[in-house]
Amino acid sequence: MRQHQLAGLRRVSRGRLSTGSSRGFSLVELMVALIVLSVGLLGVARLQSLALSSTSVAAQRSLAAIEAASLAAAMHENRGYWVNGDPAGATISVQGTTFSYAGGAAALSGAAGSTCLSTASPCTPTQMAAYDLQMWATSMTGLLPGYRANISCGTVSPVSCSIVITWTENAVAINATEPLLVTDRLMEVPGLVWLFVAR
Repeated sequence: MRQHQLAGLRRVSRGRLSTGSSRGFSLVELMVALIVLSVGLLGVARLQSLALSSTSVAAQRSLAAIEAASLAAAMHENRGYWVNGDPAGATISVQGTTFSYAGGAAALSGAAGSTCLSTASPCTPTQMAAYDLQMWATSMTGLLPGYRANISCGTVSPVSCSIVITWTENAVAINATEPLLVTDRLMEVPGLVWLFVAR
């Protein structure tokens, strides 16, 4: 009778194992869950890097807008030079702290290197314009390394100038088929047009 009871216990335990009522996860289920979790975390990391890149791009664009507004304010303040005939038809190219002048601005070109720091002998409006451009270029070099700027002035009186700033952005593409971001921004202010070009 004892053997009969043992045989019955064996059948019961075998029956429990065969019905699939075991508890826990199999190794395959655990591996699939880890793969799904890993793919999700990679997606979150990619979104984070894209957000950081976009923040950097937005900061550069904001700095370019602030610096263009700063130069425009200096130009508006120094109407003694910018309204006269010297800048009419001129294109002033700035790369780093190097200037080149084309089509006009002969007096401005001759005043390059003015310091305008002495109160004993005040600067002329032309010297002040050259000094403002030098200070602006020095500031831009620190904020947007490798930038280029063109200041183009019209020939109609009163003279109206446009400021074009070009720099290289480090943008992250969302996928391999998306080209790197190239944008153009155009802002208008009475008497001046600012065009920001990011490459």
